[in-house]
Amino acid sequence: MSAGIYLVRDDGKLVEMTEQPYESESLLQELLEAYPGLLSAERDRGDYGTDWLTVVRQTSLSLEEDRIDRWSLDRLFLDRDGVPTLVDIDCSSDSHVRSEAIGHLLNYAANLSSYWSLETMLAQFEANCRETGRDPEQIFEDFIGPDEDEERFWQQVKTNLQAGKIRLVVVSNEVSPALGRIVEFLNEQMDPAELIAIEIKQYASPGGFKNLVPRSIGRTAEASKKKAPAALERRRWDEASFFQEFELRQGEDEAAIARRIYRWCQEHEAIDVVWRTGDSYGGFMAQCDLECSPSGGAHELFKVGIDGGFEIVSSAYASWKPFRRADDWTALRNRLSAIGLALPPNPTERRSPNFSLSTLRDPVALQKVFETFDWILETAATFGDREGTGRRPRPDA
Repeated sequence: MSAGIYLVRDDGKLVEMTEQPYESESLLQELLEAYPGLLSAERDRGDYGTDWLTVVRQTSLSLEEDRIDRWSLDRLFLDRDGVPTLVDIDCSSDSHVRSEAIGHLLNYAANLSSYWSLETMLAQFEANCRETGRDPEQIFEDFIGPDEDEERFWQQVKTNLQAGKIRLVVVSNEVSPALGRIVEFLNEQMDPAELIAIEIKQYASPGGFKNLVPRSIGRTAEASKKKAPAALERRRWDEASFFQEFELRQGEDEAAIARRIYRWCQEHEAIDVVWRTGDSYGGFMAQCDLECSPSGGAHELFKVGIDGGFEIVSSAYASWKPFRRADDWTALRNRLSAIGLALPPNPTERRSPNFSLSTLRDPVALQKVFETFDWILETAATFGDREGTGRRPRPDA
């Protein structure tokens, strides 16, 4: 037993609390289910989200070819960044059993993306809510907030799964120094995946008070440096690297859609493609170089992200001369809303409408997107002819 901790009562007296073992492993499981914030031990503010969404409670992964349950899992959570967090809870007094928990998690993680699709994860989340008598929609809204984009969140979960950006967590009442060294070593080698151990000690007092003290092991300075978001955000894409990675993360069907959009950009003389920086949200941006913007510069049409999203920025259109008048803005809003991009009624309100490329698998839907942006280009060109401006000459012209 370790030294006790002390509770300060309202009258100023100290109550000594001493470490006590859990009555059973299931008790620690129940505590983690009720208070998943215990997983946030020693996190810096601004790191991964402090709230967690419970997706699965005690499940097994079955291989399709033989339907045999090979790996079981105590909990599967999602954090606010959509990072799947696999949790194995072990209160065994045998240090070898605790070490085996790491191999157990690695086995599960290696097969997660192959046998767990996003649709499966959604179904498991809803099933878990039904089992506990909760409304899935309300639980999700409480987790992500009423103003956040649900589709974008689940798309980010899919991106994380395909990229191997997952978190493996061994939870125990005691993490030995030997196990801690193993966790720290492996975590320093893993990127973008993360492996940590969380020790949750229980303290109790004669008066019936209990205190849980979580401690995180594995996030060394070296590991944090390797996984720093700032380093990831420096990645700059080009055509070859983007589409290779895009197909890996989003699949062949959505990659084909992204390539078709890229070709559409190349087919239009008035459009330049600009490659953006960022491991999570980078990609390419289509710019129109018709000389109609206030500064005479290029105007942003849309972005296609490595996360599988298609996005526009309302303020970019609001500042574009062809759509400054109220009736022209209304016409633009009607056109874009027909393809699922809702501009605000008031042009001064900033908004970034977006949708997933997966919604364009129907060729008719994709063609409608092309027709909409063809109309935007024609409107801009007509405005330029009327104002005596036009396409800016290229530097090499």
